[in-house]
Amino acid sequence: MKKELTLVILAAGMGSRFGGLKQVEPIGPNGEFLLDYSIYDAIQAGFTKVVFIIKRENYDLFRETVGKRIEGKIPVEYAFQDIEDIPEGVNIPSERTKPWGTGHAVLAARDVVDSNFVMINSDDFYGRDAYMKIKDFFDKSDDKDCYSMVAFRVSNTMTENGSVKRGVCESEGEYLTNIIESSIEKVDGKIIASPLDGRDSFEVDANALVSMNFFGFTPAMFEALKNGIVTFFEKNKDDLTKCEYLIPDIVFDEIKNHGKKVYVLESTDKWLGVTYREDKEMVVRDINKLIEKGEYPHDLWK
Repeated sequence: MKKELTLVILAAGMGSRFGGLKQVEPIGPNGEFLLDYSIYDAIQAGFTKVVFIIKRENYDLFRETVGKRIEGKIPVEYAFQDIEDIPEGVNIPSERTKPWGTGHAVLAARDVVDSNFVMINSDDFYGRDAYMKIKDFFDKSDDKDCYSMVAFRVSNTMTENGSVKRGVCESEGEYLTNIIESSIEKVDGKIIASPLDGRDSFEVDANALVSMNFFGFTPAMFEALKNGIVTFFEKNKDDLTKCEYLIPDIVFDEIKNHGKKVYVLESTDKWLGVTYREDKEMVVRDINKLIEKGEYPHDLWK
């Protein structure tokens, strides 16, 4: 049975390495952005709503450049990630200027999402296969305690222009057991992962699966986020300048301590993204190849 499924797009971050708002960098032949292709793929897969998580001050920009051209294609709502949307009693250091990470961003959507939902990064192109597989998973699953994740082969998620942040996945059977958040880069022909927590670097096979923040959740995740953020601030109360409340950490806690399962779905599609400004030329080329193959119309929203 087909069910409601919302696409939640994390679009509040500024692209420091890219030098601006990556989310509104034209990629397609008619000025389309990467997130246009994500939304188009989600619509084709049968998603029923889109929620943008943005900074309040970027609302006019997003509404004019993205929202208005898709509002007639699928219901659209906006949620605002606000640095002050935190538990009572937390004092924000004056030097803290950015919000509290991806978990905090998803929590911002709690009042506009009441169905199963999939979260993605706004500046990543995942390919339609990911949307089709996760929609099919939720159409068949009635387990509110079972989440899902689309994982990608690490060799399909690299850029030639530097390192990328990926979560190296560990699993038992079809279920996720751990994610090792790492900086991944090709070194002397090998793919090397350097864990962000300071552990020793290690080599990964080209077909190893990595997380690209393509998670599917039931509404139970919002309760976990609300409870978890209280613990997060208690744990980091003496160092609130740089800490982040991150979805992979919350997912791992849900698996380890709260009996949740995360079903791993594999996509063999190639990731596209503008991590560095030099990536744009390659992304434009690859999008045009997909258009030539007939996978996307030349004018996406016409």
